[in-house]
Amino acid sequence: MRKLLYTILIAMTVMACKKNNKVESTVIEEISKEDVTTSIYPEDVTKVFSAHGGIDKWNTMKTLSFTMEKANGKEITTTNLKTRLERIETPTYILGYDGKNLWVSEKDGNEYKGNARFYKGLMMYFYAMPFIIGDDGITYETAKPLTFEGKTYPGILISYEAGIGESPDDQYIIYYDEVSGQMEWLAYTVTFGKNEKSKDFHFIRYNNWQDIKGLKLPKSIDWYSYENNQPIAKNGTTEFLEVKLLEEAPDKEIFMMEEGDMIIK
Repeated sequence: MRKLLYTILIAMTVMACKKNNKVESTVIEEISKEDVTTSIYPEDVTKVFSAHGGIDKWNTMKTLSFTMEKANGKEITTTNLKTRLERIETPTYILGYDGKNLWVSEKDGNEYKGNARFYKGLMMYFYAMPFIIGDDGITYETAKPLTFEGKTYPGILISYEAGIGESPDDQYIIYYDEVSGQMEWLAYTVTFGKNEKSKDFHFIRYNNWQDIKGLKLPKSIDWYSYENNQPIAKNGTTEFLEVKLLEEAPDKEIFMMEEGDMIIK
């Protein structure tokens, strides 16, 4: 969609230039790549992106890595932001996606018992909010505002075109501060393994941000219990440690499976 819009704008510019040579240099100078990129999003989405450093800056990044402390030790996630190749390494297993195969490498005889297809990309997606909603194949609608502890947050409903990701029926709602545009809440449905959309929204609070390369990204997120599609009380926190955000792509070899690794069907 972005490429198509950019092509149309350039074509319109060329046609205008043929009719009036005096306009040629002015029109071309006024249309920048950044203008084209940001203009494809609704105003409220752009407002949220801008509050976090801008989608154009985010799009220059190619590597994202972060660590989470789990009960059995550190879990390190590394993602190529352009290809979405992923490697999740824990003390007992490595879960990888090489662009074709989803695979697991079990360590020291520890049997992998997780749901690899459900977990693939999950925490990266939560971490990369709000920028991850700038992906292709997404539609935006205005959602009913969320009111929590006397404060009201406008909402943006995010849905996916058919065939996008493992769970295209998933929906997300980003709730943001009306004045600053900063993201404050995420509501999300879980439809993995189901044949229809869910109306049951879970809630995560985003109220602890850190600056990384000029971008405002989560330092931690709070998980909330919920009832009737409303957050009730905090019941856990996930911290993101050792965050790396780079303009260079990660080494492709780290995503490749080795002899003895198992492909997830």
